[in-house]
Amino acid sequence: MRRVRRPAPAMLLAVALLAAAALPLPAAPQLPVPAKIVLGNGLTVYHLRNAAVPLVSFQMFIGGAGSAAEPAAAEGVADLTAALLTKGTSKMDANAVAEALDFMGASFGVGAAEEYAQVYGDSLALHFPRLLEIAAAALTDPAFSGEEFEKERALRIDGLKAAKDDPGSAVRLYFQKAYFGAHPMGRLASGTEATLAKMTVQTVKDFYRARYRPDRAIAAVVGDIDAAALKPLLERTLGRLARPAGPAPAAAIPALPRPSGRKLVLIDKPDATQAYFVLGGPGYAMGDGITAAASAMNTLFGGRFTSWLNTELRIKRGLTYGARSSASNWAAGGITTISSYTKNDKIGEMLDIVFDLLKKAAGGFGAEETESARNYILGQFPPTLETNGRKAAAYVRLAFYRRGFDEYDKYLAEIARLDPAALKAAAARLLPRNDYVLVVVGKAAEIRPLLAKYGDWQEKKIGDAGF
Repeated sequence: MRRVRRPAPAMLLAVALLAAAALPLPAAPQLPVPAKIVLGNGLTVYHLRNAAVPLVSFQMFIGGAGSAAEPAAAEGVADLTAALLTKGTSKMDANAVAEALDFMGASFGVGAAEEYAQVYGDSLALHFPRLLEIAAAALTDPAFSGEEFEKERALRIDGLKAAKDDPGSAVRLYFQKAYFGAHPMGRLASGTEATLAKMTVQTVKDFYRARYRPDRAIAAVVGDIDAAALKPLLERTLGRLARPAGPAPAAAIPALPRPSGRKLVLIDKPDATQAYFVLGGPGYAMGDGITAAASAMNTLFGGRFTSWLNTELRIKRGLTYGARSSASNWAAGGITTISSYTKNDKIGEMLDIVFDLLKKAAGGFGAEETESARNYILGQFPPTLETNGRKAAAYVRLAFYRRGFDEYDKYLAEIARLDPAALKAAAARLLPRNDYVLVVVGKAAEIRPLLAKYGDWQEKKIGDAGF
């Protein structure tokens, strides 16, 4: 009988390792699943312990406290309210709050997006309880002093005047108004000079009392703090947010307007030496199944330095220092925008190139381009979640839009599977070609003849009130 030699243990281990290496390994999740803590007032807080560095970050979204929830007559009150929440409590004035944060080397802020107010902060783990105490005091016991109100209102009025002197800023404000009109998404975060002039401290207090509710809030804490210490800390700080009596005001935003045909708006800035434009049309809602294909398509069209837009307008022709396309997404829908700027006498040439590229994109993208977009996104995405603050923001964002915490894993897996047909379909649906809003800011006397071929333009003077 022939004897069979048994492999040595070392050889067996080597074979096992080689076999394991040949099998696909499960990818690490982009976001670990956090623990869920529900406070007595109904506030949900997601927690992830990260003891790698002695830092802690927190984020909170308060739904229905953003600019889209403002009364039309109080445009700008959401962001003004958010700013004043950091300007003192009944026990600490604005200077005392700033000094306390400076002493700890901590950051704390409140801002207003369209659909929510955002509260955020970070500090050394040692100082996190004090930071959360300051945040809770700001949210539950704001001073809303008349002096700070007047300062913030004056800053916004000055900012609006400065924006009209900067066509790059002005064109975006004019575009927002032209695209959304009276829709709640048309509310400018800054407000307008007319609405700010009528606003009072009581306007801010009324918005705060109606909209800052724990039952509309979602929070996350990421960093060097364990659950046993965090839960009681949250209860004695953010747990003090009182749930108002009665149902919360409606927070849903109506369906976004969709342009029918061309809406062309020319803003005359007589001293402008350059013309700025924003071109936009309907996009897609948060969580739409087209998200991955749209991201890859936008990367190629105008989302990176080597995009079609930037290559044609900047690299090849030297018409501008930058051109880009981007997507803005909300629960109710989204928009796709294209923007750039050039010398007044070149705006016609620039827009011709843009529309030619839009026609070209309708024909699709090649296999090599598609692979390039896939690799670009797969390489660029992971660093966006590296810090505690970014993880915390991702948790509240996903929870706010009712997405799973595996959303990014699914997104990247879909990116890896994309083919040219998917990008072509995204371009056909999302790039503005026939139904769009186009706003141009420049010296009308010079650029009006160059724009006439695109259709009939509504004209405004930049010195006129409002946008």
